[in-house]
Amino acid sequence: MGIGGCIVLFALGAIMAFATDWHVNGVNLHLVGWILMAAGLLGLITYVNVFRRRRLVRSVESDEPVEERRYYE
Repeated sequence: MGIGGCIVLFALGAIMAFATDWHVNGVNLHLVGWILMAAGLLGLITYVNVFRRRRLVRSVESDEPVEERRYYE
């Protein structure tokens, strides 16, 4: 799930939690909205942390000098 999916989850949760007045038997839509918002936020935080680590690893690897060896017979 990328950034777009996380934002969609968060937005859908916010709509369900704050902008609806529907009533479904056995389901609390406001609580479902809060859960979707939390899942979207958690996914976004996880995605950003993973992306930052990948970026740091690439920059560390690219800063190392490259040694070239040639063998002649």
